[in-house]
Amino acid sequence: MDHSTEIAIIGSGINSLVAAAELALAGKSVCLIERKEKLGGFIDSAERTLPGFIHDTFSSWHPLFVSGGAYEVLKGELHDRGLEYCNTEGAVTASVAADPGTGAPKVVIAYRDPASTATALQSPRDEAAYLAMLDDLGRNAGTIFGAFSAELRSFREVMKIALGALKRGRFRDTEDFLRDAVMSGRNYLRSRFDGWETDQLWSPWLLHAGLGPDQSTGGVMLPVMALSMHAHGLPVVKGGATNFVRAFESLLRDKGVRILVDTEVEEILVDAKGVSGVKTCRGVVRARTVLANVSPQALYSRLLRQPPAGAAEAAARYQNGRGAMQIHLALDMPVKWLDSRLDTVPLVHLSNGSDSTGIACAQAEAGLLPAEPTVVVGQQCVLDPSRAPAGKATLWLQLQEVPFEPVGDGAGLLAVDCGWTRELKEKYMERVLSRLERFAPGTRDSVLAWDIIAPTDLAAENPNAVKGDPYGGSAELFQNLQWRPFPSAANHKTSIKGLWHIGASTHPGPGLSGGSGHLVAQKLT
Repeated sequence: MDHSTEIAIIGSGINSLVAAAELALAGKSVCLIERKEKLGGFIDSAERTLPGFIHDTFSSWHPLFVSGGAYEVLKGELHDRGLEYCNTEGAVTASVAADPGTGAPKVVIAYRDPASTATALQSPRDEAAYLAMLDDLGRNAGTIFGAFSAELRSFREVMKIALGALKRGRFRDTEDFLRDAVMSGRNYLRSRFDGWETDQLWSPWLLHAGLGPDQSTGGVMLPVMALSMHAHGLPVVKGGATNFVRAFESLLRDKGVRILVDTEVEEILVDAKGVSGVKTCRGVVRARTVLANVSPQALYSRLLRQPPAGAAEAAARYQNGRGAMQIHLALDMPVKWLDSRLDTVPLVHLSNGSDSTGIACAQAEAGLLPAEPTVVVGQQCVLDPSRAPAGKATLWLQLQEVPFEPVGDGAGLLAVDCGWTRELKEKYMERVLSRLERFAPGTRDSVLAWDIIAPTDLAAENPNAVKGDPYGGSAELFQNLQWRPFPSAANHKTSIKGLWHIGASTHPGPGLSGGSGHLVAQKLT
């Protein structure tokens, strides 16, 4: 199978697909190498429960992609090849908890329209404070999104961002902005709002950025997520996420990209001039440019026989975040919430905000199964009825606060001695369904079938999900931004000529934006 190409890309997740597409459109010769039998990484959909029920596996929502630079470049090509999104113009997300006094559902909803969201806030000052939060972010958008799409170790690129801020007259507010940005989400919301609604609504969203409510940079990520959803909603791929990958694959093949599936990369080859290609289980692909969409541990401890000095040690100390778990359900009927407004909301969190989410994060960090987990309830059928037979529905439950190797149960009820056995998965599912049943009674009885993906299953499915962490490593400040994955390797361009590192473990971090793939492709074209 030995052959030559200009650029070899290891892995086929979102960043690899984006990079391959942009490079091919620029006329580059590209070879995309994937260890599994199909492309997509953590983008997939399938009939995981029963025939006719289409479940997005691993990831589902695309606001970061449709708002990013990669989509701007590729959207015409992808939509010409069948990509279609389903979205909402009304309610976009919500959070529900039990009122501590009455036990009744305490609900807060975000709408595409920021004013409609702000008007529903009960504290007198909070309506204006909510709109001010979005306005503050809008004024600083050039700085924030410029940082997300730049090499922060590059003096030239950082100065470009700084000069842009200066031209916009933003330096007078720089200190306040930076202070807010490095706050935890809990403290940021406390500093701005009197009521409980914004905390309950937006704090659980920090989990989707690999953060918790008490970790730094929540003060910038929280309003970024709010603004993204107001502007772009929560689009899902019509017919399932596999159609997203199919559109990319069609584009890549049309542009002459050589696609190798079921092909494990065993080594990145290096000679006196720099990178010279990759050795795979099927032969050698010669290339003077290699993009590695792999974990830092894999890159510096397995794929490179002689990594840069200190890199293997630093990669070994790279910290992964909490594990994640998914429960896919086939339902005999759509969920009927006690608060019927939630029937048409695409994504609902079961959380009272930073309090319950913070406790669940702490329990998971300590190796405990959270007694009251934050539950992400994805109702994709609200946007795309084609995912289930008429009158029925799918449900996508995500848990982002679970340990990879549980050492105990926060509620003291479940035995964890044998790890994530089928029995433990199903018993923990029952805890999650009982929590949902409080706000949507009858849901448990409507379950026709289920499929459970534990943190250990995530790690087995994708080696980049080290210890069941789907976000490519903790996104806390010490290994984020200009320190991701670690200071000596924080540029996508490594110290080995021609070797680039992309993926969730590199800047700008996790999510479906395709940010690192786009950034590197732009530099190579």
